[in-house]
Amino acid sequence: MSYTFVAPCYFGTESVAGFEIRRLGAENVEVSDGRIRFEGGVDLIATANINVRSVERVMLLLASYKAVTFDELFDGVYAIPWEELLPADAAFPVKGSSLSSTLSSVPACQSIVKKAIVKRLQKGHRVNTLPESGSQYQVRVSLRKDIAEIFLDTSGDGLHKRGYRRNANAAPLKETLAATIADLGRIRQFSQMYDPFCGSGTLVIEAAQKALNMAPGLRRRFAAEKYSFVPVESWQKARSEALAAIRRESVEFQGFGSDIDPAAIALAEKNARLAGVAEYCHFEVADVRNFAPPENAIVLSNPPYGERLGDLSEAAAVEKALGKQLKEHPVKGAYIITADAGFEQNFEKKANRRRKLYNGMIPCQVYMYY
Repeated sequence: MSYTFVAPCYFGTESVAGFEIRRLGAENVEVSDGRIRFEGGVDLIATANINVRSVERVMLLLASYKAVTFDELFDGVYAIPWEELLPADAAFPVKGSSLSSTLSSVPACQSIVKKAIVKRLQKGHRVNTLPESGSQYQVRVSLRKDIAEIFLDTSGDGLHKRGYRRNANAAPLKETLAATIADLGRIRQFSQMYDPFCGSGTLVIEAAQKALNMAPGLRRRFAAEKYSFVPVESWQKARSEALAAIRRESVEFQGFGSDIDPAAIALAEKNARLAGVAEYCHFEVADVRNFAPPENAIVLSNPPYGERLGDLSEAAAVEKALGKQLKEHPVKGAYIITADAGFEQNFEKKANRRRKLYNGMIPCQVYMYY
């Protein structure tokens, strides 16, 4: 049986995400703003969740239709063969969102969807009561311009939660976004990567995992591992293949992170150990004014800016210092993500290319220097 999937991602990361999903063997891959739509068999649920670095979650698209009345919303949900997906004891909370739609009350829409699923399950399983005492199946309803989409979330926690970062410093970079920047920076198994503002180490760790071809989901669990229609063997096979694909013998990658905050460095070292890449990641307390990377280095960094420092003039001084050090110590490439619109002026050099991305709800730019 073939399923239709939707994987939401941050704006600006779509091309990277689309490439990753195509590489897994997905069919009919369609890339649009903030999401990738694709098709595949049940095994793809496990494979995509475990392997894709740059998307936020993997969802089954169960229905897509126009709904401007509660009756239309109800009928579309009721038409889905829920009894083939959910056992009679399944717990099925409903989360919703509505944008530019006639049905604008999210709580009301959630209630209608829940009611429709209840009615269908009661009929399909031939029961009068649904205890909801079993595994949780997270249902999502999205209304956009009067088009209702009904999803079953297969991921559970967002895929940026890799399992290695239990704590983080202020305003951390999402792991999915860090992985995208590592891809833009063309990190390879022989790369020497530097981050002079490493914080809790996310960019260094994600670059190391990419260089090692280490699947990001190997250290966590997913909601669909408890779904009755997804075979246990699918997860066993996907994990086994991901473990076998890790490169260790031929990898020359080394990642170097520095930060002025000793607590951040201690956290980065702990995170690298939890991520299984400690031997490839090196962290030290250092000031950016002493940053002197070698000429073959690739610099990936997220300098602290006004929202994190609380002082725009301090952010400008940090960016000037980084620009000065990279002028004195030219590198193979530098990929700097920041929300500071004045970055190029402070850095004192125009980027070869720029790409707009979002870190959560914060619009940012990746300034690329070759």
